[in-house]
Amino acid sequence: MTSPSSSADSTPQHVLEQAAGVAAAQGPLGDALARRQALMSRTQASYEAALLPEDPGGLSHAERAVLACRMARICQQSGLTEHYAALLDEKGASAELAVLATPGAQPPAEDARLMAIVAYVDLVTESPRDASPEDIQRLLQAGIAESDIVRLAGLVAFVNYQLRVAAVLAVMGEPT
Repeated sequence: MTSPSSSADSTPQHVLEQAAGVAAAQGPLGDALARRQALMSRTQASYEAALLPEDPGGLSHAERAVLACRMARICQQSGLTEHYAALLDEKGASAELAVLATPGAQPPAEDARLMAIVAYVDLVTESPRDASPEDIQRLLQAGIAESDIVRLAGLVAFVNYQLRVAAVLAVMGEPT
């Protein structure tokens, strides 16, 4: 699912459409998606920038996939969970890293960097209004560069956006 594929009408399928199971939607939802192809294309471009940037900085592609899978599992979005589980396999996440895709799993206590990252991801995914400047300070104290904090915040923001849109699309695509 990491690259767009084609539906019956040869319109590219975006990750979000695939995850919501509405790529071949008919009726009002299909019409709305067809009119919103620019939005879907921009969302796909944002996906590639957040998950698969040419320069991942200090947040590897495997770490990004693991964190995205964790967020999808926290939100119980099966389509994106499946997609991100496949992506973390594709990106070669080690077994030690891949376990963090499971909500509640924690990195070893001696890995302050990953401990801070996982805590931030969980907080912003589960209780975004509880996030504060102190949470960013904890990331800095764990030795994470400011540029990587920006990358992490962008990843978390994008995946959470994606999860919410996929949930809405899935509901809209359900037969009445």
